[in-house]
Amino acid sequence: MTDTLHLTVQHPRPGLAIATVVGDVDTRTADTLRREASGVLEQGCPHLVLDMSQVGFCDSAGLSALIGLWHAAQAVGGGIALADVPDRLMRMLVLTGVDAVLPVHATAAEAVTAMLRGH
Repeated sequence: MTDTLHLTVQHPRPGLAIATVVGDVDTRTADTLRREASGVLEQGCPHLVLDMSQVGFCDSAGLSALIGLWHAAQAVGGGIALADVPDRLMRMLVLTGVDAVLPVHATAAEAVTAMLRGH
């Protein structure tokens, strides 16, 4: 586990961002994820794809941050989608039922396409 987490953000279209999450999403870093991703939402990008391919670990605090971000995106008329989710995190999403709320896609490109289509 690492104590650092950062997001690398790309803006492929107005109102839509792809944030690559790098690091572990846990009790030490969940607030960083929440703060940085909320900042993207508040800066005029209500549609956000979180590329999780570089996340090594996610605990319940990280899961809570993802749900909080979903609520924040809904509040600004947008949405959140996850892309390239590691198997361990995917199992947690399925077990908790969060995969029914947060759309999960194989790649960021697929998530972007689905968001542009309104799904």
